[in-house]
Amino acid sequence: MPGSSLVGWGDVAAAAMDGLAVVDSAGRFVQLNPAAVALCGERREADLIGVPSPFALTRKPTACPGLLEDEPDEQVAYWATGSGERRAFAYRARGLPRDPSLQVVSFRDVTDEGHRYRRVAAIARTSVALASEGSLGSTLDAVARQIVQTDGLAGVQILTLDSTGRELRLMGSAGLRRSDTFLDRLLECRDRGARLCMLDTLRERTPIVVPHRWAQIREDPSWEPLHDYLGELTWDSFVSMPLTVRGRAEGVLNAYFAPGQEVGTRTLEFLAAMAEQAALAVDYATLLQRERDGARQDERQRLARDLHDSIVQQVFSIGMQANAVGVLGTRGVPVPAEAVQRFADEIGTLSRTVLADLRAMVHELRPSSTADLGLEETVNTLVKSTENRTGLYFRLRFGQGLDTIDPELAEDAYRIVAEAIHNVVKHAEATFAVVRLDVHGHTLTASVSDNGRGLRDPSGHPVPPEGGRSIGAGGDMAGYGLTTMRERAERWGGTMRIRSRAEKGTTVRVVIPLPVQVPDSSPEDPDSSANTPLTVPL
Repeated sequence: MPGSSLVGWGDVAAAAMDGLAVVDSAGRFVQLNPAAVALCGERREADLIGVPSPFALTRKPTACPGLLEDEPDEQVAYWATGSGERRAFAYRARGLPRDPSLQVVSFRDVTDEGHRYRRVAAIARTSVALASEGSLGSTLDAVARQIVQTDGLAGVQILTLDSTGRELRLMGSAGLRRSDTFLDRLLECRDRGARLCMLDTLRERTPIVVPHRWAQIREDPSWEPLHDYLGELTWDSFVSMPLTVRGRAEGVLNAYFAPGQEVGTRTLEFLAAMAEQAALAVDYATLLQRERDGARQDERQRLARDLHDSIVQQVFSIGMQANAVGVLGTRGVPVPAEAVQRFADEIGTLSRTVLADLRAMVHELRPSSTADLGLEETVNTLVKSTENRTGLYFRLRFGQGLDTIDPELAEDAYRIVAEAIHNVVKHAEATFAVVRLDVHGHTLTASVSDNGRGLRDPSGHPVPPEGGRSIGAGGDMAGYGLTTMRERAERWGGTMRIRSRAEKGTTVRVVIPLPVQVPDSSPEDPDSSANTPLTVPL
């Protein structure tokens, strides 16, 4: 407007909300506005004059424009404040027309914004993992890794409930050493009087946040069985997030925060989103298991029909041979010894074939064998049949507590042992094998060892087993069978290891932690109140 005075550019720079800085040709700060000084974590402009800036000053942007960038020429630089805080600056730089050796940089703090982008990317990658990972255990391990890598947490555990909603199993983790005795020690802590916050999470279906949890646990003698294990982590606070699908609890996600990390609203929102992904994985695995169980039942019925048809034909042939002998006997003339011997040989061969088929049918079509006989007796029956059929000698080592195992877990353990025995018979060229089954504390261990030639590749050369690797179709262990064994173990949060040495045999060992029993909540239980606060003291 005529007569009005223009605002000075110095006043504009001083009031600007974005950081403005002049940088020389060596990349050092020459001048900064108050916003730039604050963004760099200092109080005075003088503290930054002459200090190297974080900006890459080129006439053209070096970074290709990304989908998440606000402007096509915006770049990102990283700056460490005097207190050690790391900040991300999005910036643009332009040369001064009157002095080409100087450039003006406009920048803003995008640390939180970048963190949100990484969290969104982590959720997207986790969604992909749900469709690509081969088993529930590996999928939940992938979810835990994404959380640790994205937010820099000390560790994450994911525990799931079984179909009855009464037993917890450790199924996924990152940052913490895998321990087969973790649940066993956790039970011991509970028996000593330790409060398990995850049980509050399951009961209330709301997040439980406990600041400085490690200091509480370290000073509490009831947690002594887990002091060494949890002490391997460098952590402070603790969050337990529920896994819920269609209103029912599926498990918990436990997050261990590094010292200095704050448990803010956005962090809880991210953990809730990842817990939802984990819950979807559990639900998907449950539906898939039901589908597989149906397919197995169909396969059993098909196999039963095939074996039945085969046996019927063979028994019919035996009957025909017996009728032929009877016809010869009614003729009243001597029957040549050669003919009798031929009939006897054919009937004997057919009888042995029928017996072998019947034994195969008994062990292939045993949908409820472990429930009827128990794991120990079922394995014992399988081993005796295998000895009679193959001449391979077995030694059995059964420990205590096998009769306490969940029937569904016992069925999977039996199938693992049966597959391992099948591989010994088919591939190992062994004369001797040892089968061990034992429950120690709250851990089931099953192993099958042989004195055979060890694992071989398709060309016949010795192959040392590598973690998670399946031997190909021409190798000593069928890829499908090995994968199925591992999936059965991982279904219960267990692990499978294979040790092999050329001409000295192979050992397949499965370790499955038994689940933790979730205690009942009663109206008299003060912890069962629906008014449990978000932050729960020990």
